[in-house]
Amino acid sequence: MKKIDYTIATTLKELEQIIQLQKNNLSSSISKNEKQKEGFVTVQHDLEILKKMNDKQPHIIAKHGNAVTGYALCMVKDFKNEIEVLKPMFTKIDTQINPKKSYVVMGQICIDKEYRKQGIFRGLYYKMRDELKLKYDLLITEVAANNNRSLQAHYAVGFKDLLVYDADKVTWHIVKWDWK
Repeated sequence: MKKIDYTIATTLKELEQIIQLQKNNLSSSISKNEKQKEGFVTVQHDLEILKKMNDKQPHIIAKHGNAVTGYALCMVKDFKNEIEVLKPMFTKIDTQINPKKSYVVMGQICIDKEYRKQGIFRGLYYKMRDELKLKYDLLITEVAANNNRSLQAHYAVGFKDLLVYDADKVTWHIVKWDWK
């Protein structure tokens, strides 16, 4: 097993590696069989928005040497109008949680194909919890029901359904991990 370090993204090079890893795992970049077996990511960020998000709340990354092998993006509420496809999610979250609860959204999680099945998914989330639990009450994310591998992995870490809804012929699970 390779030695993996969990940390926060601090350099432009790390953000560029996140973008490349994201491109390699977009739903539109992989086969239907691979999507079902391995999972996929839905949103493609550009470097500018990824950097803005990182400046507000640094992303969590897994590294093997200098290579980013996995990431979990952090997105604060300030970005709810920045990414079109995520606007409905933020609207729904705000109708479901107590306004006194602080939350951060995990905007996307992805592990390089060569590094899967080594506990990196869990490692990224545990690092995220350790970094952010004093600042936020909840971690929230959204997973497509047809991304069963991802949905089951989120439940295994400790996420629970906050809301399940349909939009554009897709069933979505908004899930929360309560850190308090």
